[in-house]
Amino acid sequence: MAVEEKRAWIMIVVTVVSYGAYLAVVLGRSGDSPLAQAPYVAALLWSVGAAIVASIALHITVALLAPEGDNTKDQRDREIHHFGEYVGQSFVVIGGVAGLVLAMAEAAPFWIANAIYLAFVLSALLGSTAKIAAYRFGFQPW
Repeated sequence: MAVEEKRAWIMIVVTVVSYGAYLAVVLGRSGDSPLAQAPYVAALLWSVGAAIVASIALHITVALLAPEGDNTKDQRDREIHHFGEYVGQSFVVIGGVAGLVLAMAEAAPFWIANAIYLAFVLSALLGSTAKIAAYRFGFQPW
């Protein structure tokens, strides 16, 4: 398995775990009050920060444990990386637009922040899935 494919798997696992933990904390804190009034800021910041730290630590671990020649990227690896990033960026744009629409509709900050966070999560998942699919099923650049 290529190092870049391992990195895509790391991104999927870290994203799912951190977002799942965030949802569990926020939904657990909401209690009987409306969800938009649940305290979410600290949980959001902690989950994003923990995801960044975990991702960096796991990427370093994979790089250190990989055989000496496995850390080099060839043209195919670079094209697959770019392909995955382009595919994933669509959700960043959708999240930005959703955040703007929610702000113009004067929605609660809770919904704006969560729409943008969900877009980042979906972007990471879709981009990483596209990379893994390209490695597993073949990749034909256009």
